[in-house]
Amino acid sequence: MTSILSGRKVARAIRKEIKQQVLLLEKPPTLAIIQVGEDDASQVYVKMKQRACRKVGIQSAEYKLPSNTQQDALLSKIQELNQNTEINGIIVQLPLPPSLNTIAVIEAVNPFKDVDGLHPLNQGRLLTGGSLIPCTPLAVLRVLDFYEIPLAGKNAVIINRSRLVGRPLAQLLLNRDATVTICHSKTQDLTDITQRADLLISAVGRRPKFTLTGDMVKEGATLVDVGLSRIEGKVVGDVDAASVEGRAAHLTPVPRGVGPVTVATVLQNVLTAMKLQCE
Repeated sequence: MTSILSGRKVARAIRKEIKQQVLLLEKPPTLAIIQVGEDDASQVYVKMKQRACRKVGIQSAEYKLPSNTQQDALLSKIQELNQNTEINGIIVQLPLPPSLNTIAVIEAVNPFKDVDGLHPLNQGRLLTGGSLIPCTPLAVLRVLDFYEIPLAGKNAVIINRSRLVGRPLAQLLLNRDATVTICHSKTQDLTDITQRADLLISAVGRRPKFTLTGDMVKEGATLVDVGLSRIEGKVVGDVDAASVEGRAAHLTPVPRGVGPVTVATVLQNVLTAMKLQCE
C-alpha cells in the first residue's frame, strides 16, 4: 500500500518552530510582498502568504502596483524596500506582466532580503549549502526529512529544469549525497530513466498532456508531486495516483502535499533573512 505524505502535517510542524522563534524576538520580522497587476492566481497566493504570516506572528505589508507599471517604477519600489530597515524580506509575486523584465527585477532585490531565494547570489550559494533557498525545493526537502526518507546514495530523478524548482532542487539533493538526474521536455526515453529512480520528483504541471503513470515508476519508489494543473476546475498533480497505488512506497498528494509546505518555507526564509541582516 502506498503511504501518503501529508504536507499539512509538515507545514504545521514548521509553523510551530517559527512561531516559537518569533516569540523570542524583541520585534517580529516583516515581509513585503509586491504584486503587479490583478492576476487571480497571484492574488490567492498573496493572501495565503499573508494568512500564514499572521499565524506565526510575522508582519506583512502588501504593495499593489497597476499592470501598466513601468520597469523603472517597479525597480524604484524594490530599491525603497531594500533600504527600509523595517523590512526583512521581499517577495515580488510572479509571474509579472510581459512588459517587465523578470530577471532584472529578481536581481534588483537585496540578496539578504530575497525570501524567494532567486537572486543569482543565493542560487550560487546553493553550491555550498546556502541560507536563502528557493521555497519549493526547500519544501520538498522538508517533506522528505519529516518522513525520514533517506537520500544519501539514492538515485533521484527530477522532471523539471527551471531555476524555480529543478536546478536548485538538484543541487540540494547533491548536497545530501543523492545521485541526481534532471529530465525535461527534450529528454529521450524518459520512462527508462524514471524506472530507475528511488526518488522521483515531477514538476511539469501539464496534465493531461503529461501524466506520470505507474508503468514509469520503480517498485518501492518515493514520488514527490510538485505539478499543478486544472482539469474541469479541479486541481491535480502530475501523478496518476490510482495507477501508482501499491507500486510507489510513498506519494505526496495534490493538493495538500508540497504546496502547504512551500508557504511555510516562505516564513522560514523570512526568519532566516532577518537573522542574516543582524549578523
